[in-house]
Amino acid sequence: MLSQEALRQIRETPPTKIVGVISDTHVPARAKEIPKRVFEIFEKVDYIVHAGDLVDLSVIDRLEQLAPVLAVYGNMDGPEIRGKLPKMNSAKIFDWKIGVMHDPGVLFGMGKMREIAKQNGFNVLVYGHTHHSSIKWEGEILFINPGSPTNPLPPFAAKPTVALLRVTKEKIVPEIVTL
Repeated sequence: MLSQEALRQIRETPPTKIVGVISDTHVPARAKEIPKRVFEIFEKVDYIVHAGDLVDLSVIDRLEQLAPVLAVYGNMDGPEIRGKLPKMNSAKIFDWKIGVMHDPGVLFGMGKMREIAKQNGFNVLVYGHTHHSSIKWEGEILFINPGSPTNPLPPFAAKPTVALLRVTKEKIVPEIVTL
């Protein structure tokens, strides 16, 4: 039997959705498969966002064994993937709009990324392309790049990474996870 205090804590704890964020897997071009550690990290996620450069659609099939996947194509994805996935995608979790795009002009600075987020009403813009993990808040908008679990750049200094978003009605808490 739960105590009154335990019941109060359960009632007051906001519901949380956990989103696994991944990009630049490049399977099988640069890696044979998604590292097993990714499946351990994403074991309890509610959703997965893949920010492109899958290279093979089997990547989505594997990830969908864990949770529904929201994905876009990247610059290294061929016609088959481009025919099945959009350039930009989004989903709502609670009242937060999470957008994803492989390359929102990241190499040209934040200007284009800000414009894309504002034009589409994104609270979060997930992106890839650089293979370098990053969390950046600009006002109320989160820009997050999970890096790459298979091909981090620069290879001499970076470690393979993915990201997690803990989402409640009140806030989003991002985290980069090293494999």
